[in-house]
Amino acid sequence: MKASFYRYMLAAFAAASLVAAGSAHAQVDIAKSSVLAISKQMNVPVEGKFKKFDAQLTFDPAKAQAGSAKLTVDVGSYDLGDESYNEQVRGKDWFDAKAFPQATFVSSAIAPAGANRYNVTGKLTIKGKSQTIVVPVTVVQQGATQVFDGVLPIKRSQFDVGTGEWKDTSVVADEVSIKFHLVTAAKKS
Repeated sequence: MKASFYRYMLAAFAAASLVAAGSAHAQVDIAKSSVLAISKQMNVPVEGKFKKFDAQLTFDPAKAQAGSAKLTVDVGSYDLGDESYNEQVRGKDWFDAKAFPQATFVSSAIAPAGANRYNVTGKLTIKGKSQTIVVPVTVVQQGATQVFDGVLPIKRSQFDVGTGEWKDTSVVADEVSIKFHLVTAAKKS
């Protein structure tokens, strides 16, 4: 039961980490993209995947500061590979998906950080709690596509993910890594 809660907690953080920048007039290829949350339960890594998310991205490496990103994650789509765990994570102690069905990230600034790397600043909101965060993103051009990769460490307690018996971080760690891989294709004019 604690393992299930921990996995749901990871999902919340993964939703928060979809804060990557996009490409000019880009459309995210959801089939090739992913948002994961990796946490530790009893010091064992646990990984879950969000099956439903949407991103609105605008990004040109020559004008990075003019870019923007908005990511919306359906927290009820978090999948730990077991429906009983998934159901637990959707509950009030973890994501409370009925009351807070989405986690969002909205960028406020993008700054070059050298060699295809950028720092994307914005507001991450999970379970009604918002934090300003900086997400390190690597952007690689591959033909007509751009690939945005990053890992964002967050603390679940800052978003009230894991309450009640799950508030204790000795079983499920407070630290969660949100790992994202977003593939975009430029729309033809």
